[in-house]
Amino acid sequence: MRALVHKLLTAALVLLLWNALPVQAQTSVAVSALGSIKPNSSNAVTRQIPSNSPGFMIELRHISNPLVGYDVAYSFRGADQLYERIHPLGCPGPSCINAQPVNAHAQSLTLNWVVSLPLANFRVFALAGGGFVKFDPTSSQAGDTQGQTKGLFDYGAGIDWTLLPHLGLRFQYRGNVYKAPALATAFESTDKFTQASEPMLGAFFRF
Repeated sequence: MRALVHKLLTAALVLLLWNALPVQAQTSVAVSALGSIKPNSSNAVTRQIPSNSPGFMIELRHISNPLVGYDVAYSFRGADQLYERIHPLGCPGPSCINAQPVNAHAQSLTLNWVVSLPLANFRVFALAGGGFVKFDPTSSQAGDTQGQTKGLFDYGAGIDWTLLPHLGLRFQYRGNVYKAPALATAFESTDKFTQASEPMLGAFFRF
């Protein structure tokens, strides 16, 4: 009985806080600079070493209320990879390649659910969703490389700081989880899930 009363009181408190929050639907666009930080991965055959790289993100976001919001984001960043054979003696012959760098870039498109809380000139938010990321080697390496598209889960959090009625700064962090791509045809992918960490700083315009 005590547990039921506690749950009812908690639900009532959440409802009161919800009713106390101002409901202001808003739509915004934002452009952010990002840094993409990626870990290495390996299996029994291949070690895959991605390069950290800069990039940018463009977002379209609509907030209906603190618990309902949507965010569509496109990002572009470098995606250079170095593939190394862990046991080079297992690949004899003059045609065997024991290491290969691949110059590439990556584009991603994601759709996220956004929850947020307005506090004076600030809005704290968290998001989660998914989409895909497309890896494209540069054209100069077309003979021994291949492009790939991977499914993507992303999540993040940040804060909007309104400086003028329709303009402000957006500070955020996003994590992207996907399987390591196989861009070099002479090497197997590690086929491991990897996570790119992306701190961002940008500006938004609110309609």
